[in-house]
Amino acid sequence: MKYTHRILVILLVLAAHFSHAQITYPTTKKVDHVDTYFGTKVPDPYRWMEASDKPAVKQWVKAQNKITFGYLNKIKFRDRLKKRIAQLWDYKKVGSPFKEGNYYYFYQNDGLQNQYVLYRKKSLASKNAEVFLNPNKFSKDGTVSMAGMSFTKDGKLVAYLTSTGGADFRDIYVMDTETKKLLKDKISFAKFTGVSWKGKEGFYYSTYGLPKKGEDYLTKKTKKHMVYFHKLGTPQSSDQLVFGGDKMPRRYVGGYVTNDGTTLIISAAQSTSGGELYMKDLTKPNSKIIPIVTDFKKDHYLVAKEKNKLYFYTNLDASNGRVVVADISKPTPKNWKDVIPETKNVLSIGSAGGYLFASYLIDVKTQVMQYTMDGKLVRKVKLPGIGTARGFGGKRKAKELYYSFTSFNYPSSSFRYDIATGKSTLYLKPNIDFNPEDYVTKQVFYKSKDGTKVPMFIVHKKGVKLNGKNPTYLYGYGGFNVSLRPSFSVARLAWLELGGIYAQPNLRGGGEYGAKWHKAGTKMKKQNVFDDFIAAGEYLIKEKYTSSDFLAVAGGSNGGLLVGATMTQRPKLMKVALPAVGVLDMLRYHKFTSGAGWAYDYGTADDSKEMFNYLKGYSPLHNLKKGVTYPATMVTTADHDDRVVPAHSFKFAATLQEMHRGKNPVLIRIESDAGHGSGTPTSKRIEQYADIYSFVFYNMGINPYNVNKSEK
Repeated sequence: MKYTHRILVILLVLAAHFSHAQITYPTTKKVDHVDTYFGTKVPDPYRWMEASDKPAVKQWVKAQNKITFGYLNKIKFRDRLKKRIAQLWDYKKVGSPFKEGNYYYFYQNDGLQNQYVLYRKKSLASKNAEVFLNPNKFSKDGTVSMAGMSFTKDGKLVAYLTSTGGADFRDIYVMDTETKKLLKDKISFAKFTGVSWKGKEGFYYSTYGLPKKGEDYLTKKTKKHMVYFHKLGTPQSSDQLVFGGDKMPRRYVGGYVTNDGTTLIISAAQSTSGGELYMKDLTKPNSKIIPIVTDFKKDHYLVAKEKNKLYFYTNLDASNGRVVVADISKPTPKNWKDVIPETKNVLSIGSAGGYLFASYLIDVKTQVMQYTMDGKLVRKVKLPGIGTARGFGGKRKAKELYYSFTSFNYPSSSFRYDIATGKSTLYLKPNIDFNPEDYVTKQVFYKSKDGTKVPMFIVHKKGVKLNGKNPTYLYGYGGFNVSLRPSFSVARLAWLELGGIYAQPNLRGGGEYGAKWHKAGTKMKKQNVFDDFIAAGEYLIKEKYTSSDFLAVAGGSNGGLLVGATMTQRPKLMKVALPAVGVLDMLRYHKFTSGAGWAYDYGTADDSKEMFNYLKGYSPLHNLKKGVTYPATMVTTADHDDRVVPAHSFKFAATLQEMHRGKNPVLIRIESDAGHGSGTPTSKRIEQYADIYSFVFYNMGINPYNVNKSEK
């Protein structure tokens, strides 16, 4: 009896510590706005929040952040968790080297630098490296990042791209690599672009054009992408339109000069899947652009050019991909011949040193095969273990290449690969306060609602008891042919070492099993993705890894949609929901920036009555119901996100606060001077992870540093 009383007292103390007083949310004004789709009226009372640059929206953001950070500041173990994440993060990170001209270049972060620094040295054996470009000096707060670069063939000039506040828009600068002095050339408002040099004459880049004065370019719908040629020493206003624009309107276009400098390859697409190919002879003045592929049905890209032969990757008549070759005089698909035929596994391809490197996904794990240019197998590349390998590409005359390898308990490391002998040698492995033997990674296959087998990785510390009480972080994506592969994360390590379980299912809509797997999670089949994710949660509960009281679901971008749909369809499945930079208004996503390009995966509400009804049936914003108790939710977004505009998150959070009943907090955390994720400074990343993990633990009633007692 005394024992029972003592347990009751402990439970009451814990309940008092982790109880949540009812939050008074900021008042959000509503407007009388209604849209009509195929005769159906749909209210949109928070339409005004789409104008993110307006003072009223900025004031709302400020008020919401005050509530959110006020809540987070009361979590007593948050600072300790943030400190631990910073400790884990504070190790030297060095990228694989690459040779340009007379130098070897590599990226390095000494530990907690906001942005990686680019170094160089003339010999890999040398211990002395000089700083070539330090993005930490671009801005005081680290919010201006480097977003790509391209060297001339002789390495004497480099064009590098920068992003401000994480936006997808880029500025392009040109530097003399010997003197490290900037040239006068500058390109503004390039977007979804690389840089490809035409000798040293100039370079090709892509843009939607310069915004008009006073225009909200962070939300404006983008339609007509264009490839321009910039001649060195001239102003941007003199740049030559090569492809796209009014005469050839395409949503995404890009230009790439072949390794021998003779041919410009142009890709063009209306959506994120499927595209056209064109080419232009650069050896002949005023040569015409010649079509290679003229429909948007399949994916294709140039792998290499060898004399008069063009090598392409394609999934035409090959769901998992194949490599084909054609003479440059007859480049169209009817003349393609297989070099590496399709297999049962998904293919990605690179070339280096006069060889082809075929990287296959086998149940989401990497296998690499080396082939001659005529398709003869040379060898299977021996990798360090089971995980993810990247970097099997390089210059035509390269004798070696450097690839990276990682897995859930294997920090990303660099390996030197001798192309002639096939020997791999460890080049660099980071020194982290971490013992991989303390952790377990396993892959399971579970059944979704319709019986489809779905793979999932589960990672946790050794000795975890399957008692249904483990805090579990279920992370998913499921879209756009993206494959979630095994990888190491120091932020995730902080979660794991505190007893948390990490689960990563490979949902339909992704690219793990090719085009068929991707299509099975698109348009009128999008519900399959949500069913796969829900089934993953149910599996973890059934197998007693966790329970609904200790399950958090998370995802970003398309994964934010995944979380939003899951929490509205099954609000009792999880304790915490974390939709990040999510696509949450499925009726209007295509009205902003490049959103219309996502129609291959989603369809749009303008397509047909059937498509409208389907989208409305799962759109997170439109399926919040009054009086429902939703899980503890922290929506996260950023004020400079010009890919998935923050209005998605603003409208969803405002509606959720209006509809939700119960004590679970429903908050929105809006990062300033940040975008969709790319280029986010280290300091902000650490703060974000600390806030998210603290929110999760706290709402599960767990003090991760003292599980059996309340924090003192």
